[in-house]
Amino acid sequence: MTRKRQFDGPRRERGVALLIAIFALLLISVVGIALIVSSGTDSALARNYRTSTNAYYAALAGMEEARARLLPANANYIPLPATPMPLTQVVYIINPAGSETVAPDDTGNPLTYPDTQYRQEFGVDVSTRVVTKYNSVSTVAGLPGPYFKWVRINAVTERALGNGGTGVDVNNDGDVDSTSPLYFDSENRTVSNVPAPGLIETPTPSYTAQQVLEITAYAALPSGGSKMLQYIVWPMTVFPRLRVWPQDTNVPTFPAALTLSGNNVLYTGPQTNSFFIRGQDQCTTSALPAIAYTVGGDSSSANISAGATPAGNYQGAPVVPGPPPAPATAPQSFADVHLVMDPNWMTPTGLDAVVQEITNSADAVITGPATPGSFPSGMSATHPMTIVVNGDLDMNSWHNTGYGLLLVTGTLHYDPDAT
Repeated sequence: MTRKRQFDGPRRERGVALLIAIFALLLISVVGIALIVSSGTDSALARNYRTSTNAYYAALAGMEEARARLLPANANYIPLPATPMPLTQVVYIINPAGSETVAPDDTGNPLTYPDTQYRQEFGVDVSTRVVTKYNSVSTVAGLPGPYFKWVRINAVTERALGNGGTGVDVNNDGDVDSTSPLYFDSENRTVSNVPAPGLIETPTPSYTAQQVLEITAYAALPSGGSKMLQYIVWPMTVFPRLRVWPQDTNVPTFPAALTLSGNNVLYTGPQTNSFFIRGQDQCTTSALPAIAYTVGGDSSSANISAGATPAGNYQGAPVVPGPPPAPATAPQSFADVHLVMDPNWMTPTGLDAVVQEITNSADAVITGPATPGSFPSGMSATHPMTIVVNGDLDMNSWHNTGYGLLLVTGTLHYDPDAT
């Protein structure tokens, strides 16, 4: 008798390959979907970063335009309403695209890019201030400039410095003031009488203090991204502070029209009656001495002499204490002034550093030997310039008036008809 054995193994395993294939396809699909989602996330992050970066640099461009136009040497200079600038005054640079309206002082219209940040800083709408507007100069040759909409320039207070109007107590007196403008004093003095440059809050700033201004820029891109940036600025003071002893208030950077620093300085007036040294500035009513020197013994006529120029051609005011000396041939208005000079001006290395600082911000740097014919055009009382001549400068044939700062590192031949 023959017996047949039946095996069901292979029959039971039928369909396993299909299940494995399905699970493999499912796994591949999950991985593929994850890759697609990851790629989309990366694209979105890159797009957001690109938009944020574009908005940041657009706002930064607006702030840099404002800062540049605060320099008197800029052809598009923006004069401030007053010096110091009152809190009631606000200046805007607006930059509309095409025919759109940019009105940051219209806080009730969300379509004109209103400046709502101002209320957070000062507690009042900017529409309550006296607003002056200037157009941006960022568009060149018809090409669109950066996408900033407006830049605000205003005086700043302790309260305005804080995020959301919380304020910063800069002088640590326990009061966050909202009415007094801030200043930066390069010669702010601590209890030990050591200079501690920084922000100060005072109703009567010293002559070394410069008002602090706030620059705020708002950028809005066509794609919808926006950014607001802000920083504070103050005028750069290149010259060092000179303290007149014993009085030390309300004096200018230099105590005289001509300041002679050093031991045994020599000065002889030119051989002409048309030469003047006047301590009376054209743009102020205060009078300064004609000549100041640092060593009392230099007052003798052997050191400082008017030469053939009448002593009356040296005009100005005496410096206290005491009346100015009056030798027969000496200028009428020069005085013994004891100066405490910046150490940078007392060494050749320090002077070189000051010269380099001035050169870096000069309107024109000329290689000598040179004549005033090399000076740039456009210099005027309302557009002063800083001109540096690296070498000698001959002004013997120049009978004009210059405005600003002239720095000569070599020998200066000066014509008395030049002003």
